[in-house]
Amino acid sequence: MKKLALICAAVLSLASCSSLKIVDQNAAINAGAAAVQALTISDAEIKQLCSQYMVETDGQNTILPANNEYTQRLDRIMARFKNISNLNLNYKVYQSNTVNAFASGDGSVRVYTGLMDAMNDDEVFAVIGHELGHLINKDVRDAYRTSYLIVAARYGIGAFNQTAGAISQGFLGDLGQELASNAYSRKQETEADETAFQFCVQNGVDPFAMYHALNVLVSLSGNSGSQGKLAELLSTHPDTQKRATHIKQIAEAAGYKLSSSGTTGGNKTGVQPKKTATPSQSNSNSNNNGNSNSGGKKSVKVNKKG
Repeated sequence: MKKLALICAAVLSLASCSSLKIVDQNAAINAGAAAVQALTISDAEIKQLCSQYMVETDGQNTILPANNEYTQRLDRIMARFKNISNLNLNYKVYQSNTVNAFASGDGSVRVYTGLMDAMNDDEVFAVIGHELGHLINKDVRDAYRTSYLIVAARYGIGAFNQTAGAISQGFLGDLGQELASNAYSRKQETEADETAFQFCVQNGVDPFAMYHALNVLVSLSGNSGSQGKLAELLSTHPDTQKRATHIKQIAEAAGYKLSSSGTTGGNKTGVQPKKTATPSQSNSNSNNNGNSNSGGKKSVKVNKKG
């Protein structure tokens, strides 16, 4: 909320700045009032906004059908997640060479074929776990709220009100641009990476899957032919190499040993690659809550932040 208040103050300042040569002073006043009102947008309204934005986004992309091999592969990967029913997820595959995936505040998860081609199932699982981390940690909600504040002020719209024309195609398009330009903080990325690791541990997935996935991105970023495909993902997920090192340290501190460094890349057949990590102690088991205990170590839980 402190960050939003600062943004609100900036919007108000710009609205009153004479150097901008604003012809219609009423419009400036409306923009400032809208910025103040937009601060009060509720979580339920944010969820509704996300849902409407996803309708727009889905309409701009090619969604693969249920019988497509990519969609079937994503079905298998998503089936490995346990205890996430409270997130009310819906997931789809976008046909695109872009190496990306994202989760929206209404529970929508979208994965691009470019990402699925570049990574194996464990790595795709970890990336989705990372995006779900942003959802669980309320990062997605805050990103939408901030972007709504900026765009609403621009349009002179204060309250979230469909009948007032707030959710026009132009508004949603500007909202998307704001979302794309506002990267998550380093702290948010680190927490999402750690949530991805927790998901992997809980669900019997390679504990180093997020580490490998990040290294795939680092590798692709050095390939000039892939940079365009990676531009969006890397712009919103900075410090990739440092993040890979951090998550490797987290896994090792939890008692796992890295036995292999390689990703197998695309894994359309759904045949799972061999685990690339093993617990430091051989006594491993999983309980009915989806939490994994390794050698008597404390189970890891994915906690919802308020």
